[in-house]
Amino acid sequence: MKLTIAALGRMKSGPERDLVDTYAERGTATGRAIGLGPVSEQEIDNRALATSAEESRALAASLPDGCKLILLDERGKALASRDFARKLETWRDDGVREAVFAIGGADGHDRSQLPQPDLVMAFGPAVWPHKLVRVMLAEQIYRAVSILAGTPYHRD
Repeated sequence: MKLTIAALGRMKSGPERDLVDTYAERGTATGRAIGLGPVSEQEIDNRALATSAEESRALAASLPDGCKLILLDERGKALASRDFARKLETWRDDGVREAVFAIGGADGHDRSQLPQPDLVMAFGPAVWPHKLVRVMLAEQIYRAVSILAGTPYHRD
């Protein structure tokens, strides 16, 4: 099952970019043997988009048919790493071809412009900068893949 981080805007080079790339590479390498990956990123150009509705429409237009849609939102459900891993495992075992993790723009998602999400997920109730959300999401995807692969990366 392909795992895609879809984010509005372009992340320029720097430490955050390096971390996202590192975790995506690790997730891809670890997940290959267990049917997860590649872990990739899709950046949606939002320079000409003025509202969250326009951003959400652009995001919706980029979604592949039949994907599982996971919205990142501070009002979403905070999942423990093992619970997140089990969710990915279930989708993979059910034959889902792709899961797309959508990070909205500065004003969040306009839910009226998006298909019904399969999961609304949060990294706690705090609001995080978009660059850090990408890093944390890439790391949690790698962690979930590592849990399912049985590697020693995650410790309970």
